[in-house]
Amino acid sequence: MKTTLTIVFAAVTSVAGAAFAAAAPGATAADGSLPPLDGSKLKLSSANALVLDASAGTAIYAKGADAVTPIASVTKLMTAMVVLDAAQPLDETISVGIDDLDMLKGSHSRLRLGTELPRREMLRLALMASENRAASSLSRHYPGGIAAFVLAMNRKAQALGMTYTHFSDPTGLSSANVATANDLARMVQAAAEYPVIREFTTTPSHYVEVQPTGQLLGFNNTNSLVKNGTWDIQVSKTGFIREAGKCLVMLATIASRPVVIVLLDSYGRLTRIGDANRVKHWLETGEALPATVAAKPVAKSKRVKSS
Repeated sequence: MKTTLTIVFAAVTSVAGAAFAAAAPGATAADGSLPPLDGSKLKLSSANALVLDASAGTAIYAKGADAVTPIASVTKLMTAMVVLDAAQPLDETISVGIDDLDMLKGSHSRLRLGTELPRREMLRLALMASENRAASSLSRHYPGGIAAFVLAMNRKAQALGMTYTHFSDPTGLSSANVATANDLARMVQAAAEYPVIREFTTTPSHYVEVQPTGQLLGFNNTNSLVKNGTWDIQVSKTGFIREAGKCLVMLATIASRPVVIVLLDSYGRLTRIGDANRVKHWLETGEALPATVAAKPVAKSKRVKSS
């Protein structure tokens, strides 16, 4: 009898140990998905948030993920997909015109009226540095102009199953550009299928020689995390207008798994970066990250002045 009990106890201990190992933070379950985590330990300041296991297609954490909200320059991921879908020559020179000036928010740009750049560089600056005039120029040089471009954006959103998304301009300056966190996770995953978008959204800094002046301008990525060696980011886009707050979407590899992070309506200069670091730490350890660590800024490049 004693021998039997010993065998039963050993078997139960083995099963319990295996279950614990499968649920250990950072490990993967038998089906390849991330294990269950205690969402109560993840305290995010963003009003709307979603953490999605990209491989399994399941939400790991959600907070107001079905709320429709302005998305600011996160819009530019859709802008880039529409540009690339049109297969226009990336080496063709396009220019900044009067219609590309921001009359809505009065946002600053170093791309002056008349600036000429290859379509490739306009796309890079729109994605990496969130250049509004670059995004507008791309749409204006689309077959049929801006109206046709915006129509293509909304058709693309419908095709991707972004049910609650609507676009009214290619820059994100309009608060009428709205979506849910769930919809944006779909958009991030679709954008990741474009190698150019993966490259341009994660480029830390870049110089361009603008024509016709020949002036050399330097631009930084609006997401400082792409310069942080502890992060493995495949797609990134930030956004901000007053109505949307600070926004950040990413596809990143965390705990050996691809994860989509959507953070919307954050206030404070470092809030969205702090939230992203909290998500990463929680996925890796299952524990909350101290606020002082989460908010620690990433050192910026000293070679290129941030735009």
